[in-house]
Amino acid sequence: MRVRIVLMGTGPFAVPSFEALRASGQHELAMVITRPVTNAADAKNKTLANPVRAWADQHRLEVIAPPSINGPEAISTLAAWQPDLLVVCDYGQILSANALATARLGGINLHGSLLPRHRGAAPVQWSILRGDKVTGACVIHMTPRLDGGPILARVETEIGEEETAGELEERLSQLGIQCCLEAISKLEGRATLDACEQIGDRQENSLATPAPRLAKADGQLDFRYPARLIDRQIRGLQPWPGAFGTLQLGDSKELRVIVGKARPWAGSSIPALPPENSLLSGQAYPGISPGTLFWGPGLQEILALDSETGLAASQPIPLLVVACVDKFLEIVQLQPAGKKMQSAREFLAGYGRAESMRFLPPPPEAHHRLLEIMSISGI
Repeated sequence: MRVRIVLMGTGPFAVPSFEALRASGQHELAMVITRPVTNAADAKNKTLANPVRAWADQHRLEVIAPPSINGPEAISTLAAWQPDLLVVCDYGQILSANALATARLGGINLHGSLLPRHRGAAPVQWSILRGDKVTGACVIHMTPRLDGGPILARVETEIGEEETAGELEERLSQLGIQCCLEAISKLEGRATLDACEQIGDRQENSLATPAPRLAKADGQLDFRYPARLIDRQIRGLQPWPGAFGTLQLGDSKELRVIVGKARPWAGSSIPALPPENSLLSGQAYPGISPGTLFWGPGLQEILALDSETGLAASQPIPLLVVACVDKFLEIVQLQPAGKKMQSAREFLAGYGRAESMRFLPPPPEAHHRLLEIMSISGI
């Protein structure tokens, strides 16, 4: 049965599934709805700001961008198109009951997690931030409740130990194609919205976890937190907003950097680093405090402790490490302000002559929402 579809999306996660529907030729794509451009910077580069619009323009599909999909004008426009189904992915607005009712079969949504886990705007990022080993994509039959509808199709996948949110999102967008096609095939033979609401697996609301939208401030690095959380923060916030901090070079010069890639070093074999006021801080670990970087001779001094602590028992010797409150992270890539992303070797070629380097902690009054949530949750 040929279904008349209105597509709703904005971000890159939606494009593979939308393209699969277009390329199949099995259904009629009546219209594409996307979010409007909200600032001058986005207006200059619509391809980056709105991948769905760029894709729709490429294929000469009609596009509109109402300020609110739930406003009277948008509802009237939707109803006039008489769609059979709304296919929503990475759109950015929650559809009301009135908006969903404009389509004979309602709407479906491709979501980047295994619902009910990670309901919200940033499911892929929170899958990494919360330390999940397995995630996936699923398609739900939509209700006005955020990500709360019955599940029509789903696919699972393991999360790589060094996988970033950007890399995982790209994989899930491809895995989600089959979920979308499967969900549409389950609905296309139904005559009414009431009939559609009888299929799918109901979600267990008590198992739901939130995946709220992230903010720029969430990328602030604070090495007074455990290494496992900092590792997830760096990976979970790629490519946006990125994990950043301020390096103090020697006693005075400061350099703002983005840490592009890091990994835990020496695993569980490294003992907890003593706090600065510990008696051990002046003995076995002189000068170590969270945020301190070690490279070259300084790193060799740390390695000299290996006979008692087993610091580098199983991993290759890194070029650059940073001390967290409990363990070390190897810094693999970082980007000084105004420059391109660099390998640790390239960075040290330019800045490794400094007597010392350390990440400055955020100001005492700073409230690190993200790391506090991760810490309190015990994840």
